[in-house]
Amino acid sequence: MLVLLAVAYVAAFIYTLVSSFRSASRIKVLEREVKALKRMLAAGQPPVATQESLQAEAEQQDAFLGAEGPEKDVAALRPQEQEPSRPADLVAQEVAQDQDVVTETVPEQQTAAATLPPRESFENRLGARWAVWAGGIALALGGIFLVKYSIESGLLSPAVRLALAGIFGLLLWAAGEAIRRKAVPSVTAAYSNAMIPGVLTAAGSLTLFGVVFAAYGIYEYIGPTTAFITLGLVAFATLGLSLLHGQALAGLGLFGSMLTPALVSTETPNIWALFIFLTISWAATAFACRSQNWKIVPALANAGLGLWALGYIGASDIVDLTPPTLALLAMLAGTIFIWPGKAFDGQLQQQESVAETDPPQKTAPARLSVRMLKLAARHPIAISLTASLAAILPAMAMVLTAASTNIHPSFAMASVIAALAALGASRHFAVWPAVFSALGALAIVTLTTRSVFYFSGMITGTDIAPPAVAQGNVGADIAIALGLGAIFLLCSFAFLKRKGEQDPDFALLWAGIAAIIPVWLGTISFVEYGNLTRDWPHAAYGLALGFILIAGAEWLHRQDKDAVYRMPLNLLVTGSFIAFAFTLHTLTDGLATTVLLSVLGFVYVLATRWRTWDALPWIMAIASVGVLGRIAWEPTIVGPQNLGLTPVFNALLPGYGIPAVLAIAAAYQLRNWPENRIKNFLQAIASLMGLLAIAILVRHAMNGGVLNDAVPTLGEQSIYTLLTIGMSGVLMTLDLKSPSPIFRVGSMIAGAIAMVNVLTMHFGALNPYFSGENTGPWPFLNLLLIGYLLPGMAYGGLAYYARGKRPLAYVVMLALSGAALLFAWATLSVRRFWQGENIASWKGFLQSETYTYSVVWLAIGVLLLALGSKFDAKSLRLASAGLVLLAVAKAFLIDMSNLEGVLRALSFIGLGVVLIGIGLFYQKILTGKSAAEVLAESKT
Repeated sequence: MLVLLAVAYVAAFIYTLVSSFRSASRIKVLEREVKALKRMLAAGQPPVATQESLQAEAEQQDAFLGAEGPEKDVAALRPQEQEPSRPADLVAQEVAQDQDVVTETVPEQQTAAATLPPRESFENRLGARWAVWAGGIALALGGIFLVKYSIESGLLSPAVRLALAGIFGLLLWAAGEAIRRKAVPSVTAAYSNAMIPGVLTAAGSLTLFGVVFAAYGIYEYIGPTTAFITLGLVAFATLGLSLLHGQALAGLGLFGSMLTPALVSTETPNIWALFIFLTISWAATAFACRSQNWKIVPALANAGLGLWALGYIGASDIVDLTPPTLALLAMLAGTIFIWPGKAFDGQLQQQESVAETDPPQKTAPARLSVRMLKLAARHPIAISLTASLAAILPAMAMVLTAASTNIHPSFAMASVIAALAALGASRHFAVWPAVFSALGALAIVTLTTRSVFYFSGMITGTDIAPPAVAQGNVGADIAIALGLGAIFLLCSFAFLKRKGEQDPDFALLWAGIAAIIPVWLGTISFVEYGNLTRDWPHAAYGLALGFILIAGAEWLHRQDKDAVYRMPLNLLVTGSFIAFAFTLHTLTDGLATTVLLSVLGFVYVLATRWRTWDALPWIMAIASVGVLGRIAWEPTIVGPQNLGLTPVFNALLPGYGIPAVLAIAAAYQLRNWPENRIKNFLQAIASLMGLLAIAILVRHAMNGGVLNDAVPTLGEQSIYTLLTIGMSGVLMTLDLKSPSPIFRVGSMIAGAIAMVNVLTMHFGALNPYFSGENTGPWPFLNLLLIGYLLPGMAYGGLAYYARGKRPLAYVVMLALSGAALLFAWATLSVRRFWQGENIASWKGFLQSETYTYSVVWLAIGVLLLALGSKFDAKSLRLASAGLVLLAVAKAFLIDMSNLEGVLRALSFIGLGVVLIGIGLFYQKILTGKSAAEVLAESKT
């Protein structure tokens, strides 16, 4: 009884669908006929031929449906005399003409808008799509409820119920196929994501999955092996039917195949059988998607296989890495050769060739960042991303597995990384595999180092070691790290040779990988497992890498395709320098490494005589920055214990001096280089390194041959101030001979730094009046001379030299700084004359000392006024006015209260005389200027 009900239910459903298709076809034919009649009547032509053509079209559609069709309805309208039938393309042309008659008076823009397909209505979406899916779900639930009812009622035995459910599923498959063959093609195109045949087939697949699982898991009619095979057959059959019914059914078949191993469990699982089955499922999905050009289901297949591999490695106590490794390799190989494979690569190349043949647009070329974003979004991005993650995550889990059999974890990981890199190098779409293989290799090699495990053990409080160390295979990890570097280099050149010309952006990415990743992997291996004193294996690796990269750059240069290979070439040249620098660090240390690094950069500068590659000058800049980094890491170059005490002639002289000289020579060598940025940068870094070399030698000599973080003395700081003032003058001179923004701005920065030193150190922390530092026994040749008089004179000379060459405000600041230093020297010298060698503030002031300050300040003011008048320097005259005002303030505020007797009288008498003299002097100057102005006006 239940069987009859189920069959009747399916038959009624199928009959209803077929009837609806027939009715829709008849209505559509009649609508076309009415439109054709209206057109003929409007044109004044007999409608006989049109009726005949419409009848022929109706007969063709009915023949496609397998039914009699609306022949009798149309035959009643057919006249006795008929014209010869016309072909279908003429009928289509007449229908188009009918649209032209209707839209003859409509503007052109509205006519174009009318040809667009109508927007799908809410009723259409609800009735044609959601109803189909809901109906399919209802069918599946109906079968389940039918079986449930029979179980609860006890009408049939379990075997009979399972048999009936299986028959029901097969009937759904058959119904789906029958309706697919009878369906109208236009309906298939319009509702491809909600086709009734596909929904029926999916319902049948779900029913069969449930039957097999119930037979195994509930009633135990079949064993694990039979259940596994049967579920797999249902899944594969669903994948096969998806070729007829769409991608959604393929997703269901894939889900069933990936879920099958989880549904069937045994006490002795066969890992080989598991991953062979998963690999076959993945391959079947790939072949199905290739024939239909699907992109979603392959991404799900990659994710499923990757999750199975990751789950097995992470959940098992003892792992056999061979099956999951081979499965992942098969997945990557299938991505290369099956789908997307070469076919999708051909589609990408075709699109690029079409874009190149389009007429050029007058727009600026896209920036590098925009091009890289487009490269990262290259289709099919879902497949490339899931394939990359499905390979990288299990590879990371492999190397963290200590208990493994048959294969070393590092070798398993390396094989997966190498295959992923090969995928990135073999296909245009595989951008993310190239990126993930490179970054994944760095992350995995780093995670397996001893340092990471050591710090992890410190954090967790456990004593753990990486698998390689625990198994005594450190040499294997070294070989794998260097081997991966060689593989990435090989993949990079393979892509540049085979596909670089057609894909410049991807070629740039691979050139960057070749320049960075191999050296980085070698550096990790050397730091963790190498001999830090002298390591010949790592040195040979770096040397070979550098020569290969420079040879690759030369090969790209000889291709004579600068527009394509310019940036990749420069990246390879830069990578060669990094590789050679790595070799230096593996064979040398200390002073030799610092000097040779700068020499290596200068060699690349010399290469500009033969090659005009953009990267060559910048390599010297990179080398100089590397030297400065080594100096910052170890200022003594050779270590404090190995640094000699001899002033100037010690390791600091070559360690700081040779790189500075080479930087200056490089800047001179590139004086005619067309690019200004690198010339300016080298000029700046040469100036900095030269100043740094002199300063460090002074520091060493002034501190008894010891370099430490102690606060410098006033004498040492004065030398630094004089150096910066001199550097400002040198840069100004260079700017006058060879104008450069670096020289111009650098000279002003050096002068500003010197002024900051004066304000903070000379007048503040290191002032002997505050610090209590002894000034020395000699009356003139003492600490005040080098601390104040010489810097003040240097500032005055620099201000005079900068007149007319630098902004007026900057010149005034230099002059005022010089005047302030001279004022401080005179004032402190007065205090030293009365107080002795130590002029600390705790000694207080003498009356004679206070009076002398007024005399000296007024004398300096008069001197500055005279100099300002002679050189027409307004800044000196302003400084003179400031000193005079200071002397006046001192006389009224300090001398009046502190001085007594004749000293007080002499102080004010002298002040009055000087002020009157200054007033007469200014009157004379102003009178002379007025007369000169009157004379000039009379002449004009």
